Amino acid sequence: MTEIRSQMSEVRKYQRQGIRRSLCAVCRTVLKPISDLRLLISSLCVLLFALSYSASAQQSPKVPRIGYLTGATPVGQAARIEAFRQGLRELGYVEGKNIVVEYRYAEEKLDRLPALATELVRLKVDVIVTGGSGNTRAAKEATNTIPIVMAQDSDPVANRFVASLARPGGNITGLATLAPEIGGKQLELLKEVVPKLSRVAVLWAPSTTPGNVQQRREIELAATAFKVQLQFLEVEGPKDIETAFRAASKGLADAVLVLRGTVLGSEGTHISEFAVKSRLPAIYGTRRSVEAGGLMSYGVNGADLDRRAATYVDKILKGRKPADLPVEQPKKFEFIINLKAAKQIGLTIPPNVLARADKVIR
Repeated sequence: MTEIRSQMSEVRKYQRQGIRRSLCAVCRTVLKPISDLRLLISSLCVLLFALSYSASAQQSPKVPRIGYLTGATPVGQAARIEAFRQGLRELGYVEGKNIVVEYRYAEEKLDRLPALATELVRLKVDVIVTGGSGNTRAAKEATNTIPIVMAQDSDPVANRFVASLARPGGNITGLATLAPEIGGKQLELLKEVVPKLSRVAVLWAPSTTPGNVQQRREIELAATAFKVQLQFLEVEGPKDIETAFRAASKGLADAVLVLRGTVLGSEGTHISEFAVKSRLPAIYGTRRSVEAGGLMSYGVNGADLDRRAATYVDKILKGRKPADLPVEQPKKFEFIINLKAAKQIGLTIPPNVLARADKVIR
């Protein structure tokens, strides 16, 4: 009996050991996948983080940086810059978010332009936007690789900025103010305002504004048709303004026609003051001159050109080359009249002329 009990005890002992071994086997079978799963999840998290970081780095494109070079002051250039910003907004660009614009103003000290242009080149901007021949020339001398967009230029070919309007061929493209027919229209408007018009003094700057040469031919054709004598007076610097008006008075001019040009545009206030002092009706090529006190202006809508300059910036940022982007000519023109200036010289503007004005300053 004792022997039987001993054998039963051994059997139970082996059964308990077997159960433990079985339980251990089960635990290993169940827990091992769990451990492997944890390792797999940890590995996946690390991988996903790495992929996310890589994707984030790849999906954060470089914010384009644009240089805007002008010889004017911030106040004097405000309207044009706002037009350029409007063009950018229309194309989906928001300053400070997906585009940066570095503005450089020469503050009407044109000798500062080369240094400002060089500064933009050092910043490695993607595109330089310029607003006139002097600005474009400074940018051209500073770089032949960074694309340059002219917001306006009187004659890019004559200025040697581009090989041709259709095929610029270098790192410069943009818009031109070249519209020689404007001169004939300006003379026509003067004739309507001054019916007895017989002599007109024309202020121009042929050496700094090549486009004036073509415009002169158009004015001469119109003068022949209207039987008006012309007196061309060169104004290449501020000191030439008073000299030109003395010559106009000596030549018995009935009116003055002021062509576009760097000096002629920036000195609009002084020119209008001399016109009032000489009691001579004057017509200009830019609205800025009329807003500065001039009588009338008929010319290219400058704001439209600045707005359209943004389309060139967009195309270049998307991979187009300036050499392949044709230079565009003006599409919009505007006629502005300043009745305050008319009153100062005792001139009455005919109602039919007033009705055609795009803007009347009262």
